[in-house]
Amino acid sequence: MRDPRRGSGAERTIRSMFDDAGVRGWLHVAELLHPSAQVAVDPGEQLPMGSVYKVPLMVTFCRLADAGLIDPCHRVTLEPADRVPGPTGISLLHDPVTMSLRDLVTLMMTISDNTAAAAVLRAVGPDAVDAMCHELGLPDTRIHGGVVSTFSRLVAETGAQTLDAALAHVADNDVVVPAGVYDPASKASSTPADMARLLRAIWSGRAASRDRCAFMREVMRRQPWTHRLGSGFPYDDVTVYGKTGTFGSLRHEAGVVELADGSTYTAVVFTQAARADSKLPRADAVIGAAARVAVEELRGLSSAR
Repeated sequence: MRDPRRGSGAERTIRSMFDDAGVRGWLHVAELLHPSAQVAVDPGEQLPMGSVYKVPLMVTFCRLADAGLIDPCHRVTLEPADRVPGPTGISLLHDPVTMSLRDLVTLMMTISDNTAAAAVLRAVGPDAVDAMCHELGLPDTRIHGGVVSTFSRLVAETGAQTLDAALAHVADNDVVVPAGVYDPASKASSTPADMARLLRAIWSGRAASRDRCAFMREVMRRQPWTHRLGSGFPYDDVTVYGKTGTFGSLRHEAGVVELADGSTYTAVVFTQAARADSKLPRADAVIGAAARVAVEELRGLSSAR
């Protein structure tokens, strides 16, 4: 049984780490096989989740493929007019691109390609994602049209003429950001607790068929970013699966950490920085550092059982 005094100590340590990094933080870390063994910091608070929305979108795609309602090999041509702003992948390209829906899912999960994600969401439909969240017991997760909707709302909320101007507005530390920008009611949003449940469903094989769950785990293993969750576990014999999410001053990651001995943990950390600078290395690194403190706490409790 979890010793509440030890858990409270880990939680106090993690809160202090968040403070030192200049962020407000929310965390849910749990043993995969024993989810009641967990370390949590305000895990039920709903926040805009940025590109973490691509995880429930991926799960919905796989469930529809299992049901024969979508063909993963269906080829989609994305014209230049279909581009969605983003720093990676198809979003950077100038010419028409044709690829399968399954490969678009791979791009949206590995390098967080916004254009690929928008194409997958058009094929899947936002109602199907909301239905999946209901079926898997994620009461506080909504995607509200994904990144395209988030960007359009951001332009309206800031009163900017363009998306670039809207993004510059929320990145300016010398201006007041309109309250609605970080309102989860109008953005793709979730809680650390919900994302932990979804990750557990993927790893336990409940989210979709065995082969589709294996596919989802593999694409999450291929994410190249190591500056957040992965920074807390910089070892060749530790495997980190993850999906980052960034929106304004929000920096998140939802993932799974598999240690050399096979012990496995869901690890979801959401943060909001006090400053809106695009580069805040300490705000990124505290995600991995906090997750590591939680994992070490749970390992100690497990060995005492």
